[in-house]
Amino acid sequence: MAEYRTRYAPSPTGAMHLGHARTALVTWLRARREAGRIVMRIEDLDPPRVREGSEESILRDHAWLGLDWDEGPFHQSTRTARYEAALARLEAAGRVFPCTCTRKEVQAATASAPHGDDGPRYPGTCRERPSHPERDPAIRFRMDDGPGFVDALAGPYEAGRVGGDFIVRRSDGLFAYQLAVVVDDHEMGVTEVIRGDDLLPSTPRQIALYEALGWTPPSFLHVPLVLGEDGERLAKRHGSVAVADYREAGWSPERLLGTLAHSLGLLPAPTPTTLPALLERFSLDPLSPAPVTLPAP
Repeated sequence: MAEYRTRYAPSPTGAMHLGHARTALVTWLRARREAGRIVMRIEDLDPPRVREGSEESILRDHAWLGLDWDEGPFHQSTRTARYEAALARLEAAGRVFPCTCTRKEVQAATASAPHGDDGPRYPGTCRERPSHPERDPAIRFRMDDGPGFVDALAGPYEAGRVGGDFIVRRSDGLFAYQLAVVVDDHEMGVTEVIRGDDLLPSTPRQIALYEALGWTPPSFLHVPLVLGEDGERLAKRHGSVAVADYREAGWSPERLLGTLAHSLGLLPAPTPTTLPALLERFSLDPLSPAPVTLPAP
């Protein structure tokens, strides 16, 4: 059998929050249980959003929790040539086209258009020719209905729930997340992608890119989100939600690991624990596809 390989893929745009830590814990347990390897990849693809000191903070929080890795850190900001090469292959195959629509124009055109899980579908305005050739174009990938797949935790995701042409390179020249992660995961040999389930709708797009590039997609495991008490995705507006906040409040790594493990269904109560103890009992069976809320420090 092929070696099991997965990755951490944090974006250095802020602190490591509980949702990130919870997903990283599943990643670590899954990889170690499979005697596999973990790649650390820093997704610094969008320079204006990168915050100074964020990468160091995220790596420090991984280390504090004991969530180590085997290769990296690698940085997307150094891999532009790899994304250019993949885009050239898509261009040669006729799978992409220049799009000069602004976001506002797309929103206006799709106000009454069919919607998928990720919102309204691009109406194909520039498929045959750019609508405003005087503008710098973005590059869109041609896709009608996205393929289905079976997630290791969420289960079947039906074909057609996501569709429409999507951007793979922005008009400012920066590559979009969808293409970059496909190139990176393929070239880094990732066999299973583990991430938050807010990215479930991205998966059909990425599978379509794998197929267009002639590559075999990995399997996917999407971990439910951590929500604030208001039921919204956890964010800074909810107060102290970063791993560092728990450490500064006097929590031990074992206490936070126990809280995260309990929220995943791996422990009957949020009691302090260690990674070796969790590894002995780890299975996907207790994991629930429902989102959770977690206590503040």
